Amino acid sequence: MSQTLRLFEGYGIEMEYMIVDRQTLAVKPICDQVIEALSGEITNEISLGRINLSNELVLHVIEFKGNGPQKDLVRLASSFQSEIQRVNALLEKWNACLLPTAMHPTMDPLKDTKIWPHGQNTIYETYNRIFDCKGHGWSNLQSVHINLPFADDAEFAKLHAAIRIALPLLPGLAASSPVVEGKITGIHDNRLNFYSQNQKRIPSIIGDIIPEAVFTQKDYEEKILRRIERDIQPFDSEGILEGEWLNSRGAIARFERNAIEIRVLDIQECVAADFAVIGLVVSLVKSLVDERWMPLSEQKAAHEKELQKTFMGALRDGGAFEVNDPFLLRCFGQKKPLSLQSLWRHIFAQLVNEDYQVKHFAEQADTLLQKGTLSHRILKKLPALPAPQDIHRTWQTLAASLNEGTFYG
Repeated sequence: MSQTLRLFEGYGIEMEYMIVDRQTLAVKPICDQVIEALSGEITNEISLGRINLSNELVLHVIEFKGNGPQKDLVRLASSFQSEIQRVNALLEKWNACLLPTAMHPTMDPLKDTKIWPHGQNTIYETYNRIFDCKGHGWSNLQSVHINLPFADDAEFAKLHAAIRIALPLLPGLAASSPVVEGKITGIHDNRLNFYSQNQKRIPSIIGDIIPEAVFTQKDYEEKILRRIERDIQPFDSEGILEGEWLNSRGAIARFERNAIEIRVLDIQECVAADFAVIGLVVSLVKSLVDERWMPLSEQKAAHEKELQKTFMGALRDGGAFEVNDPFLLRCFGQKKPLSLQSLWRHIFAQLVNEDYQVKHFAEQADTLLQKGTLSHRILKKLPALPAPQDIHRTWQTLAASLNEGTFYG
């Protein structure tokens, strides 16, 4: 975010999709050709008006994002849908289309990965040299990022405390990656499972996924960013990779644009579903910032290792995960353990009539909370041992859902 906004005065939304063959669904590494067709040159980012398009680490993924901070999520959702349909129409030239969900269900990343080769790609080359970016957690993942602004240290403290508490609940709302290399793995959010293991070589880059309890810029830089830079130095003697860019926690502070970026949301089957999730997450974070559920002083006491236990259970079981963390139960006024899906229903019922953004997406959010995560809905349709044609048929339907803007299942 280029301008300094106060809490909840604007939203930065980023959404990633794979480019695949319309018939076979094999990945197509043509992001650069798509950008060139739209702008006349190969560049890292182009503007389509309210929406920008940009490249990602690999050539088969393209990112749609708001052109700067947007105040109206309702209007932004409409813009995303329009531009997705526009790009899908362009992709017919290559017999290709955009594919939703957080992981391609049959992709072999060791064979299919091609790193973005253009422009100032020294960062990508360095990252690839250190971490070998051909695994699922690098080249087979699509997510939604929500950037929320803060104006100063006081607002950063409130926002960071709130987001830390919200993060463990998010896989129970947004898991959409239950199939890897043609197999049902038993994990509802495989993207996050791979993501959590990506950087084991340098553990400080991701920490415990849930960020540490730091509530000023000075403490964040000293306790998180400087530690990352020290740990990467033996692998990056030229200093190409900076701590703020390397930081891979589930939410990361972007002090250069005064925002915190939430990174743990799997992308859904359509924009309507994604914005139902976004509306719920924004409303939950806002309610925590407003101390609806718990005073700030108590929120700050939440420990990342305890929160991480719920997060890891949620990515495994999705909405069926039973929340039994005493802190989280107390935070939301619950006296006994309950499923994440039930906890989200409770949160939704409390907030649905209070926030314009949530109120507008209420019907979609209610559908999501009644029918379950996309992973849950996919698994209900697939046999326990799916054949290739079962998976192909399911993801063909999901690709159509994205273009048409309709829920799956």
